[in-house]
Amino acid sequence: MSETQVHRSSEVAQAFRAALGRMEPGGSEGPLLVLGHFDADGLSAAAILGRGLERGGRRVALRIVGKGENPWSPDLGAELAGHNPAGLLVTDLGIREGDILPGVPTVLIDHHVPTGTPGEAVVISGNGWEPEPTSALLAYWCAQAIGPAEDLLWLAALGLIGDMSGEAGFAELAEAQARYGKTALRDAVSLVNAPRRTVAADPSPALALLLRCDSPKELLRGGHPETERLHAAKAEVAAALDAAKRVAPKVRGDVALIRFASGCQIHPLIAQQWRGRLRDKIVLAANTGYREGWVHFAARTATGTDLIRFLAAHRPPGADEGYGSGHAQATGGALRPADWNAFIAGLGFPDEQVPA
Repeated sequence: MSETQVHRSSEVAQAFRAALGRMEPGGSEGPLLVLGHFDADGLSAAAILGRGLERGGRRVALRIVGKGENPWSPDLGAELAGHNPAGLLVTDLGIREGDILPGVPTVLIDHHVPTGTPGEAVVISGNGWEPEPTSALLAYWCAQAIGPAEDLLWLAALGLIGDMSGEAGFAELAEAQARYGKTALRDAVSLVNAPRRTVAADPSPALALLLRCDSPKELLRGGHPETERLHAAKAEVAAALDAAKRVAPKVRGDVALIRFASGCQIHPLIAQQWRGRLRDKIVLAANTGYREGWVHFAARTATGTDLIRFLAAHRPPGADEGYGSGHAQATGGALRPADWNAFIAGLGFPDEQVPA
C-alpha cells in the first residue's frame, strides 16, 4: 500500500470512529441501521459494516435499497424512522441534498460524485481520489477501525471488482486475489450482482450469503439454498441480455441510442457493451420496460466526455435527484415519459419519444 493510501485509510478510520461515537446505544433506541445499494459493491459494503459492527457489540439492522427506492424519499424515510435507529450508516447510495432522518446521527460511505450537501451527515467519500476506493473498500477501512476485520477482505475485493474491475490499484485487491483467487472473486461478483438485475430485483439471497460465507469459494460451491437462487437469477438476466443485444443503435451526431423493453436491469450492461464498439460516441441504453411509468437509461462513453456535465446540460425540468448521478464516465437516470420525450428530442431523437 502506498504512503498516500495508508494516510487515506487512516483518515477514513479516524472519521468513522468519530461518527460512531455519536451513535451511542441508549435505553429505548433501536439498532444501528445500515442502508446499502443492491449491487456487488453496495451489498459487500453493507455486509462488511454489519459484520464488523456486530463484532463490536453493536445491535445492527440491514436494509438494502432496491428498485426505484431512494433513502431521501418521504416514503422510505417514514419506514426508516419506524426503526427508531440509534444511527444511520448509508453506503453506496450517493451523496445528495438534505438529511435522510433529521436528528439521527448519520454517516455516508460512498464514492460517487456528490449532488448536494447531505444535511448534518458525516461524509466519508473516496470520490476524486486516485485510485478511487469503492464503497466496500471504504467500509473495510471503517471495519478495521473498530476491530479485527482481516477475514472480511474478500468482501472488499468483491466491491472493487464489481465497480472498478480487477485492476483498481489497491494492495487490498492484490492480497485478496492472491489469497482467494482471481477467478473465484470474479465469479462471485457475477453471481452476487445477478439478483438485482432480475424482474423481481430481490437481493436478499446475495446478502444472506455475504453475511454467512467466509470466502468466495464457499459462496460459489453451493450447499446453501440461496446459491441456487443466484444461479437462476443469472440465467434469467442472461436470456434478457441476449435479446437486447440484437437491438441496433441509432446514431445522431455524437450520441448513439439503443432502446428496448425489458423487466431486467440490463440497460447498464448494454450501454457498456456498445461503449466498446462505438468508442467515439456517447452511448445511451434506454429501457422502457424496467419500471412502469418510467424510462430508465444508462450512459457510457469512451470519449472522455464528462457524462454528468453532459446530462446536466440536457436536464429536463421534471428530472429528480437520481438523474445524472454516479460517475463521470458511467451514469444514467430514470425519467417520466414527458421528461424523457423532452430529453431525447433535445438530443436529436424525436422519433424515440414514448406515449405519455
